[in-house]
Amino acid sequence: MIAKLAQPLGSPTLAAQFRNRVPTQLRRVLPLYLGAICLIVFIFNLFPSVPQTPFRAAPSVSVAVPKVRRDEFPRKIWQTWKVNPLKFEERDLNTARTWLAKNPDWRYEVLTDDNAMKYVEWHYGPDGFNRPDIVEFFRKVKAAIVKADLLRYLVMYAEGGVYADIDVEALKPISKFIPDRYDHKDIDMVIGVEIDEPDWKDHPILGPKSRSFCQWTFMCKPQLPVMMRLIEQIMTWMHGVAKEQGVDIGDVKLDFDQIISGTGPSAFTEAILKEMNDNKEDPNMKIDWDMFHDLQESKLVSRILVLTVEAFAAGQGHSNSGNHDARAALVKHHYHASNWPSRHPRYKHPAYGEVERCNWNDECVKEWDRNVEAFSKLSEEEQKKIIAEKERERKEAEEKKKAEEEKRKKEEERRKKEKAEAEKKKKEEEEAARRKKEEEEAARRKKEEEEEAQKKKEEEEKAKKGGWFGFS
Repeated sequence: MIAKLAQPLGSPTLAAQFRNRVPTQLRRVLPLYLGAICLIVFIFNLFPSVPQTPFRAAPSVSVAVPKVRRDEFPRKIWQTWKVNPLKFEERDLNTARTWLAKNPDWRYEVLTDDNAMKYVEWHYGPDGFNRPDIVEFFRKVKAAIVKADLLRYLVMYAEGGVYADIDVEALKPISKFIPDRYDHKDIDMVIGVEIDEPDWKDHPILGPKSRSFCQWTFMCKPQLPVMMRLIEQIMTWMHGVAKEQGVDIGDVKLDFDQIISGTGPSAFTEAILKEMNDNKEDPNMKIDWDMFHDLQESKLVSRILVLTVEAFAAGQGHSNSGNHDARAALVKHHYHASNWPSRHPRYKHPAYGEVERCNWNDECVKEWDRNVEAFSKLSEEEQKKIIAEKERERKEAEEKKKAEEEKRKKEEERRKKEKAEAEKKKKEEEEAARRKKEEEEAARRKKEEEEEAQKKKEEEEKAKKGGWFGFS
């Protein structure tokens, strides 16, 4: 047995075993099969087919997303906030409900501080637009207002729809955003004027903010180049500021004007004006703010529909924005979520404070400018004296305001207390009236029951006296 296992592979014994295991008919036709295979190989070599391009793996670079042009806008409303709708305060909940009430056939989503990063990773990660630079930038940024501005642009690029700040109330349905005379397929974006004060374009502080489109509410189709340009513009700008300050992106310090010009309305406006000029039909046409100053009706420019200031920014007290009762007013901005300037302060003159307090009132701004100019010509001692005087006036004004606020609160508490007492008294009176009515009803039923019982008793006694047939 051991000797047989030790025999080589080509030994007669193993060959005989192999022949015995192959059927006789297969052994007979095997040479024919082998010959046919050789003939086929020979023919293919003699007449080669079309050369095949060798397979190459896709390069791991940014995916070029095709330009998408849709006839209709995505029917989805986007908002961003600290928490999800289940945890909204009453004011935010009431405001959010207006969007759903006015647009019941639209979808609605809120991105929060907890899920925004996951959203960006999903859409801009390897399986999305493959922009790791955007994902990493969003992860590193810490300034809440920068993330809020950036997130709205990222969402609008990825999915489109309508974006509205959490403190914006819908006054009319979204269907009213585009007047009937326009065709949706000719429009990629709907925006509105916010600040239209070009007379102050050269002011050292107000100038960059004097002409802007509104970005607390706007509508667009997905994957518009202007949105990506804006995103990349913000990234480049932030990296530049970080380099100037010698810090990481997350540690950059920004003031109010830097936010406005770097990520807010001014940056938004600059990107849109560039988009309009890049896509204008007439190369000789000049597209600048003059085209939108004192806009009386909506205007379509390079597939971007611009609405009047009343549409998204009514009731501001400047820019001829009118009020929210105007026919053209589509939303109402309540500003209760706009507390970010406390972390990114405006320029505040040591004596005369912030020029923005003038709210674009011409006389107020001019007076501020005159005071500041006169202040700059004073001696250091005189400046200190004015600063001390203004500080005293501010403190007095604050104390007066505080006293008035306390008085208002006390008055409000008194009214609430009186209202509560009146409601309590009313409830007590209603309860007393109810009890009295119930007692009267019970007495009435008791009397009826007694009368019914008495009547029945009398009938029974009468029947007894009369016998069966009424005879005695």
